[in-house]
Amino acid sequence: MSEDIISCLATYICTDILRQPQRLLYPSETLITSGLIDSFHLVDIAMFIEETYAIQISEDEINIANFDTLEKIAALIQSHRN
Repeated sequence: MSEDIISCLATYICTDILRQPQRLLYPSETLITSGLIDSFHLVDIAMFIEETYAIQISEDEINIANFDTLEKIAALIQSHRN
């Protein structure tokens, strides 16, 4: 299940945020601390997650601790689905 979430997130981020659909993102690759994406994209990613997975993410959860890697984002999604 987590692999499906990571794959979906990677496709969205590469295609819609980075505009590099051929790019590969690794599950543990840092997104924010590496400068790959900036804090403005966090809201876009959160909205995508809410629409795709029908969950509600609070403003407090939209931070580097939860959004810096695909693994962390997938864990956040899983925590809302349990």
